[in-house]
Amino acid sequence: MKSSRKLIDENGLRVDGRRWDELRPVKMEVGLLANANGSSYIQQGKNKIMVAVYGPKEAHPKHLGNPDRAIIRCRFHMAPFSTEERKSPAPSRREVELSKIIREALEPAVFSEYYPRSMIDVFIEVLESDGGSRCAGTMAASLALADAGIPLRDLVAACAVGKVEGQIVLDLNDVEDKEGEADMPVAVIPALGRISLLQMDGQFTEEEFAEALELAQKGCRSLYEIQKQALKQRYLPEKEALEAEEKGGK
Repeated sequence: MKSSRKLIDENGLRVDGRRWDELRPVKMEVGLLANANGSSYIQQGKNKIMVAVYGPKEAHPKHLGNPDRAIIRCRFHMAPFSTEERKSPAPSRREVELSKIIREALEPAVFSEYYPRSMIDVFIEVLESDGGSRCAGTMAASLALADAGIPLRDLVAACAVGKVEGQIVLDLNDVEDKEGEADMPVAVIPALGRISLLQMDGQFTEEEFAEALELAQKGCRSLYEIQKQALKQRYLPEKEALEAEEKGGK
């Protein structure tokens, strides 16, 4: 049952005060977990998601290994306390589906052929959910893969668009996701000019779909710059420190 409240007010502002084409506040960090090969954290709106990557490592059991490339395994999991009502810790059908979707969005970006008969494990843990968790999880997973030193064709940026009270809007929050008329998550690999994820729940006209896709790609480009900045903040200080140490030793 849909709420009778207004999701866009007379000033064109959404329930959280944003304009139709504004992203929620975003924070990304890389390299937070000492025991993982790569890790990242993303906060987008009220979404809080941690990702850990392990590998590449030898496939176990060995018969699961692919002689041509690494196998990427992805586990998307929402913590019991991540939603308003306590969620069962057991994997739900939605989590299994999102694990598959995110894995398929990441695979084209990874040079998996460099690691035959190997496995790369990606663990995505949603600590707090606020709509758009699959897109935020995809971006964080991409950063964690890069942090693990796994060669990528490019990072994967992702953003959802939707229709709320007849208006195309960017980066839906939980209320808009549940009560709006349509929701369309999109993930892109900028260097390849490729869309690696496109789903839709609801209905768009042909014109609305074209407008929504263009807006989603614009949002992805903005988020892509934040992803790159997160990696720079993690590794440029280390590089500069090493260069300074080398100069000092000469």
